Amino acid sequence: MDHILVTGGAGFLGSHLCDSLLADGADVICVDNFFSSSKDNIRHLIPHSHFELIRHDIIHPLFVEVNKIYHFACPASPIHYQHNAIKTIKTNVMGTINMLGLAKRVKSSILLASTSEIYGDPEEHPQKEEYRGNVNPIGLRSCYDEGKRVAETLMTDYNRQNKVDTKIVRIFNTYGPRMALDDGRVISNFIIQALNGKPLEVNGDGSQTRSFCYVSDMVRGLKAVMNAQKFPGPINLGNPQEITILELAKIIIDMTKSSSKIAHKPLPPDDPGRRCPDISLAKKSFGWKNEIDLDEGLQKTIAYFKGKTSLSK
Repeated sequence: MDHILVTGGAGFLGSHLCDSLLADGADVICVDNFFSSSKDNIRHLIPHSHFELIRHDIIHPLFVEVNKIYHFACPASPIHYQHNAIKTIKTNVMGTINMLGLAKRVKSSILLASTSEIYGDPEEHPQKEEYRGNVNPIGLRSCYDEGKRVAETLMTDYNRQNKVDTKIVRIFNTYGPRMALDDGRVISNFIIQALNGKPLEVNGDGSQTRSFCYVSDMVRGLKAVMNAQKFPGPINLGNPQEITILELAKIIIDMTKSSSKIAHKPLPPDDPGRRCPDISLAKKSFGWKNEIDLDEGLQKTIAYFKGKTSLSK
C-alpha cells in the first residue's frame, strides 16, 4: 500500500486528488493550514479509515513516514496569493525546502504542483517546457510566479545533489466542482455572476486567451507523472483548446440561461495575453491528454454551483 502525503490536500485540486488516491487503495495524509482551502472539501473523507487530516503550515517542518509526496500547498488565485505576498513566497520556498527535506529523509518521491504562471506573459506560443518564460520579478504576481520558479530550482537541485526522486508538473488553468466561491478565478467568477444575474466582469477587451482543463483530467495526469518510472523533467498538463475570455463569458451566459450582461474592467498588471500549453511531452511520455471538453466540464461545474445554497458576488 502506498503511504501518500498531500500538502494543500483540502484545496480544490488537492481534495480531488485525495479522493482519487483513496479510491486506488492508498493511505493518505492530508496537510493543510486552511488559508485558502476549506474543510468542506474533505469533510466526506474524514471517516475514511485510510485518511488522516493534519492542520499544519508547511513553512514549519513536518515529520511523517510516507513514500510519495504531492506538494500542492500554496494559494493559487491572484486574490489569495496577493493577499499576503510574503507568506505566499515563504510557502513556495521554505515550504518546498521542508517537503524536499522530508522526501530526502524518508526516501520518498515528491511531485511539485508548479504552474503555467512560470511562463509569465509568454512571448512563445503555445508554451513548451523548454521556454524560459517572461516573468516580471517585481510585479504584483511575482510572489507566486517567482516563488514557483524557485520551487522548481529547489526540486531540480535536490534531484541533482541528493538524488531525491523529484517530479515537476506545470499546471495550466484547472476548473471543476469545489472551486471556492471567493477565489477570484475566471470560471467561478463568471458562473457565480451569471447565476446571480450580475454583469460578467471581463478584464480588458476580453481578447486574452486561456486554456481550461477539467479537474478529473488533471488528477489523472498528476498520478501518471508520479507513477512514471522515468521522468523527463518539467511537464505541462493542461487543455490545448484555447479560448478568449470574452468567448468564455458568452458561453457561460448561454449555458446558465442568464440575463447577465458583460462589463469590461481595466486589465490587471502583468496579465498574460495568451496562455496555452503544448502537451506533446505528456502525450509522448505518459499517453496523457485531456478527455473532458470545455462544454462538458462547464456543465458539470455550473451544476455544482447551482447546488450551493448561497452564492456570493
